[in-house]
Amino acid sequence: MLRSALSAIVRSLPASTVEAHCDGPCGVYDPASARVHAEAVLAMTKKLKALEAPASAADHHAALNTFARFVAVKEDEAQKTKNELLILWTDYFKPEHLATFPDLHDTFWKAAKLCSACKVHIDQGKAEELLAAVEKIHGMFWQSKGRSDAWVTAS
Repeated sequence: MLRSALSAIVRSLPASTVEAHCDGPCGVYDPASARVHAEAVLAMTKKLKALEAPASAADHHAALNTFARFVAVKEDEAQKTKNELLILWTDYFKPEHLATFPDLHDTFWKAAKLCSACKVHIDQGKAEELLAAVEKIHGMFWQSKGRSDAWVTAS
């Protein structure tokens, strides 16, 4: 009886509206983390492209280890970029943003695809496209908040 009375009281209370970037109620969103991860993808891609063949057979294992580490970091950073973009796309941006940004879904979809391409390939052009896509999303995000925060890269 007490349980049903408490349930009735709880059901009658109005629920507060909450917004969050990761299914938590903090409400904190910022594309900066996506930028940092995308910059790391580009940096690792450049490092991979700059690697030279080992000078001797004795150096072969060290070169393989360096290559494997660079690839692992590049792929991890590309996945982190994708995760950050998906949080912004699915949790921050709302249907009302489509009036201002009719290409919102296409922009995010293409950016997510670039994250995948950067994981699969060692392609500096794709890494640069990814960073440019994150820059576009940065602009959309801050415009949606009525701000014009500068795009500043760390590298």
